[in-house]
Amino acid sequence: MKIKMEVAPGITEPEIILRCAEAGEAAAGLLARLYELAAGETGKLTGQLEGQTYLLDPAKVLYADTADKRAFLYTAGAVYETELRLYELEERLRGRGFFRASKSALVNFNAIRSLRPDLGGRIRLTMENGEAVYVSRQYAPWLKKKLGL
Repeated sequence: MKIKMEVAPGITEPEIILRCAEAGEAAAGLLARLYELAAGETGKLTGQLEGQTYLLDPAKVLYADTADKRAFLYTAGAVYETELRLYELEERLRGRGFFRASKSALVNFNAIRSLRPDLGGRIRLTMENGEAVYVSRQYAPWLKKKLGL
């Protein structure tokens, strides 16, 4: 990747142009991050635990899932409830290594320790904290393609 900065007197606001051969996942993630920075967003997630609200670094979130119409963020040490819906989390975490694993789960690709095939075309992921998360057969082809399998 080449990064270049031009100083041009007379320009009233900074302009960023992203040139790429194809508009793939990496480019989309970069754009999403740039939009966050331009809007002044911190990129942090909020989660509630025992009556307190915590600011969470998305890189420390292993996965997110839903149960009983509530969404949860799982870290190595705790489970936090979030007010965001799963599709909102998916948007916020786009470009940060997260992918849809099933209708009710998002997984941090960088927090996967190991994986193995499971019954019915599913894939069983073992996360850094030892927990198992399953990729449904609907989303398994994307993961296999990403891994070159």
